[in-house]
Amino acid sequence: MELAILDWIQLHLRWEFLDAVMPAVSRLSDHGEIWILLAAVLLLFRRTRPAGAALACGLVLDLVACNMILKPLIGRVRPFVVNPAVELLVAPPLDASFPSGHTAASLASATALWTAGSPLWKPAMVLAVAIALSRLYLYVHWPTDVLGGAVLGAAVGWLGARIAEKGSAFRKRT
Repeated sequence: MELAILDWIQLHLRWEFLDAVMPAVSRLSDHGEIWILLAAVLLLFRRTRPAGAALACGLVLDLVACNMILKPLIGRVRPFVVNPAVELLVAPPLDASFPSGHTAASLASATALWTAGSPLWKPAMVLAVAIALSRLYLYVHWPTDVLGGAVLGAAVGWLGARIAEKGSAFRKRT
């Protein structure tokens, strides 16, 4: 059924404009670059430092859970390997498919910002959803990879914000 969803996207939603835009959207989070940069900028200023710490903690938890534990443990094959007839618009990823790291990092970031009370969570969530959808459009993840990445990202984003919050409370007492 998942292959049918991806094939439906290829058949009905492929559009020249999106063929140009979706790889660029996906590249924003190839290694979490956009989210790491945002965390670094937020950490520079006292007023936004709590949100930056929450974001950074969420990203570290995501890196460990997604890329160091789940992807190697599960080792799921990517959809373009199952259906090599599809025309890829990006270089084929070499790691395992589940969960989607792009989606997990993006949802971790948006959730951490939301949990920390930053107004940046809304544009971050819009970008996170666009990145998640790009992974399906580009045929590099199964729908359940993206769903799993979203759930994992939301969980580690929330946890990262809570850890950062506890850390700042500890520093204030000492």
